[in-house]
Amino acid sequence: MRSPAATSTGNRRRTLRLAAAALTVAAGLSLAACGNGDSGADASAKGSSSSSSDGGTKTESGSSSDSAAAGNAAAGSQKASGKDAANQAAPDSAAQTSSKVSFCKSEDLAINAVDAAPDETSGRINISMINRGPVTCSATGFAGVDIKDADHTSNPIERGSAQPRVTTLKPGDAAVFNLAYTIDSSGSSLTSPTHILVTPPNETHTVTLDWPATAAAIKGSYTDVQVFPTHTAK
Repeated sequence: MRSPAATSTGNRRRTLRLAAAALTVAAGLSLAACGNGDSGADASAKGSSSSSSDGGTKTESGSSSDSAAAGNAAAGSQKASGKDAANQAAPDSAAQTSSKVSFCKSEDLAINAVDAAPDETSGRINISMINRGPVTCSATGFAGVDIKDADHTSNPIERGSAQPRVTTLKPGDAAVFNLAYTIDSSGSSLTSPTHILVTPPNETHTVTLDWPATAAAIKGSYTDVQVFPTHTAK
């Protein structure tokens, strides 16, 4: 039979062995936990990286597709806009062409000549042209003028030194131009005008007017008479 001291010593040794075994198991569990934690982190990181890489590739591919679709849509829009612009340009061009004012025709003008001498030395004949046509027309420029003499000769009149002014006539509007000369007060003028032959600017049809009865005699010859460009009567 074992003594109480031997029994006590045996119990202590058993307790120590159990405690050491428990510490060993705990240490092993701790190491395993640390190892598993690192592996999990690595796996998570790898998974995240892989997912990010794949996701990024997919995202970039989607962005490329979206960009291509947007580009195609923009190109189609531009083409459509170009077609629309082309379709709209034609009417505008036609409108601009139709809006151009044509020159007044002789048949649409009521033309008249009056004596408008400002004094006893300066002779002036004012010739007015009223637009009796249905549309606006242009009378800009110099009219062609010949003066017919009593001897049945016609004498072309030279242009004066003046620049034409834009003369656009709406229906009912009037343009005017004048013949200028020096008055002969001697009573021995070499001219005997009877008619004025007027061809409106840019026209070919001539209108014959009577020489104003009150107009003074012309000094010199018909080459001393000058015609000036048209301007509006307003």
